[in-house]
Amino acid sequence: MQNAPWTSKVRRFGRMSGLVSGVVLSAAAIGAPSVYNAEPEKITEDGVIAGTMDIQFNTRTSKDTSGDLREDSPAVGVKDRYSFSLSVVKTTEYSGEITRQPNLFTKTLGRKKQDAQLFYKVDLAVLNPKDTKQKKNVGRWVGTVPIDTASGAFDLSGGAKSESQLRINVDAVGKAAAFVDNFAGRLVGKAEKKDNLASYHYKRIIGGKTVEVKVKKSDPMRFENLVLAKGPSENYPRTIVNGRLDYDYETGNYFADNIRFKYSLDGADYEDIVTGTIKWVEDPDRKSNGKGFYDFNIRFNEEKNTSASSEGAAFEKLSDEDAFFAVDNSVPCLTGRVTYADVIPAGQDLPTSSKVTYALNANKLTKQQVMNFFKLWLVAIGPTNDE
Repeated sequence: MQNAPWTSKVRRFGRMSGLVSGVVLSAAAIGAPSVYNAEPEKITEDGVIAGTMDIQFNTRTSKDTSGDLREDSPAVGVKDRYSFSLSVVKTTEYSGEITRQPNLFTKTLGRKKQDAQLFYKVDLAVLNPKDTKQKKNVGRWVGTVPIDTASGAFDLSGGAKSESQLRINVDAVGKAAAFVDNFAGRLVGKAEKKDNLASYHYKRIIGGKTVEVKVKKSDPMRFENLVLAKGPSENYPRTIVNGRLDYDYETGNYFADNIRFKYSLDGADYEDIVTGTIKWVEDPDRKSNGKGFYDFNIRFNEEKNTSASSEGAAFEKLSDEDAFFAVDNSVPCLTGRVTYADVIPAGQDLPTSSKVTYALNANKLTKQQVMNFFKLWLVAIGPTNDE
């Protein structure tokens, strides 16, 4: 592990309104809550998370030539780069980049020469829903996340030690006041050593039928009192996350194991329990074209929204495994695909770059549920793309 910077999943196999800078920002433009609505509005819409990401794995191509570092180390200062422009719930936009640098150690004495860290520099914008060409930048998601590669822990408040706390910093726009809100807590990435990964059984209720899948090598990514900062507007509140997103090394699939999102909105407390799957599907010609996609089937509050038995006919003839990954639109869910086009040099397993396209759809979800999942996915950008 120390000789290479990262392991790999190996995919081979307050309301703003008014006229601001010529852009009319209504409450609807940023999904602001209404005092007349007891419950957040639920939406069923395609493309609630959409856009592109360009990943450059520079640590795999720019190697150390000084001879001072351990063999196969990247050069000092080289970072992997994730550049993106992604819209969320059609009226917010995240654009910018996240960079990642690995630990580096000297060859002879094993002294640490560089610390592993993530760096966020992301512009936040709101769009006019009547004309999405009109948008207004309202702030930034910025800061540093130190990574303890021995434990796999990403410390979301650790950047404060270097005066670079991970945070959302929103400017005053129209009648909305400026605010700064910090991320906190820990994401514990997948295991450094893969020898002792345990098997695990996952159960789901599909159309009134309980189905089960056994994973032989389940590698958990844990969220430990992870705090998602509020924003880009007040109606997307500060949220606490606990739970696991487990990875199956044999298939490349992810399993959401009771990820709990807790937050308050308009004086009411909410807890969303997220379950479901993210299935890796390779193109038949992946060796030559580098293509594949993640098929999302993420469910919100599945137990409370279990389908009536009369709705289960569509799943009766499916095997347990097929039913486990099947989409049941009677349950609130996030579906769709995140598609990869990787550049994989001949004779290698790992890509040196990736073109990623997001096309995720909401089925009976609130904007807050979509936003919370998106923020968590960006926090986990390293583990979900190159570990």
